Amino acid sequence: MLAVDLLRLTIIGESPVIEGMRQLILKVSGFDAPILISGETGTGKELVARGIHYCSERSDSAFVPVNCGAFNDELFLSELFGHEKGAFTDARRSKTGLLEQADGGTLFLDEVDSLSPKAQVSLLRFLQEKEFRPIGSEKIKTANVRVVSASNKNLQELVNSGSFRQDLFYRLDVLSVSVPPLRERGDDIDLLVNHFISQYCRQYRLDVKALHPLTLEWIKDYAWPGNVRELENYLHRICILSDGQVIHVREQKGNPDILTMVNEQLEKLENLSILGDFREEKNKAVQDFERQYVHEILKECSGNITLAARRAGKDRRAFGRLVKKYGIDREQYIM
Repeated sequence: MLAVDLLRLTIIGESPVIEGMRQLILKVSGFDAPILISGETGTGKELVARGIHYCSERSDSAFVPVNCGAFNDELFLSELFGHEKGAFTDARRSKTGLLEQADGGTLFLDEVDSLSPKAQVSLLRFLQEKEFRPIGSEKIKTANVRVVSASNKNLQELVNSGSFRQDLFYRLDVLSVSVPPLRERGDDIDLLVNHFISQYCRQYRLDVKALHPLTLEWIKDYAWPGNVRELENYLHRICILSDGQVIHVREQKGNPDILTMVNEQLEKLENLSILGDFREEKNKAVQDFERQYVHEILKECSGNITLAARRAGKDRRAFGRLVKKYGIDREQYIM
C-alpha cells in the first residue's frame, strides 16, 4: 500500500488543515531526524507518530510508544534503558529497555514535557551520544532509533520558564508537526462520526446506526475540548446504549451527558409497564457506563491510577474503589 493511501485510511478527514498535515507527514518521514509533535489533548498525536513511522524506511522495525507522564524517575529510566537483575529492590530479573526494543525503529515519547530534570539529562545524553547503560550494568550499549516526541504544552514556554532544558528542546525539535484541534477541522466531524459509529456497530455486531440530524447538528456546534478522543468516547457510549437505528440525544450545555440518553431509554422501559425493574435497569445502565469509562481512562493513562483519577476529576482512593468494584486489572494497560 502506498504511504499516502495508508495515511488516508488512518487519519480521517478531508479538511485543508488535515490534508496539509498528511503532506507534511509524508515529507518529514523521509528524513531520519527527531520530530516533535504538538497539539491539544486528544487530537491524535500518537496516530501522527505512527503515520510517520509506517511511512518511513523504519516501518519494518518496531514502533515503541511510552507515556512519559505515567512513570516516576526510577521507573522511567528502568523502562527506557533496561536493568540488570538485582539492580534495585524489585529487580528480580534482567529487563530489556525500550531503546533496545525500538532498535532499528521508532521510539515515541508522549507527554515529554512531564519528564523530570533527572530524566531530561539522561535522555539528552542518549540523544547526544547514541549510547546508554542499563541500570546496574557496566556494559555500554547503542541503539539505532529515531525519536519522535509529543506534547500538549508549549515546550518553548517551558524552556523560558526554566522547567524544560533548552538543549534537550533543540535536540527534540529538529522537525515539527502540529496537529490541529477538532474545532478547526470543519466538516471532518461528519466523516469522524460516520467512521466511529460504523466501527462500533461492527465491533458489537449491531444493526447499522446513524445520528439524528438534530443530534449531529449540536455535536458539530459543540467545542469538544477533548478533541477526537472525547468525540470517539462519546460516540462509543451512545452507540452501545441507544436503541433502534437512529441515535437521538438532546443537546447538552457543556460536556455531553450520557445519562440524559440513559434516562430516555429508562422512560421507554417504564412506558412498557415494567416498572418493577426500573431501578435495576437504571443501576445496570449506570454501572455499564462507569465500567466502560474506567477502562477507557486507564487505557489513556497507561494504567496509572493517580493520573487517571486526576483526569477523571476524582479522589485517587475513590477512583481506586471504582477499579476494584469492577474487577479491572490496571496491569493490562501498563506499557
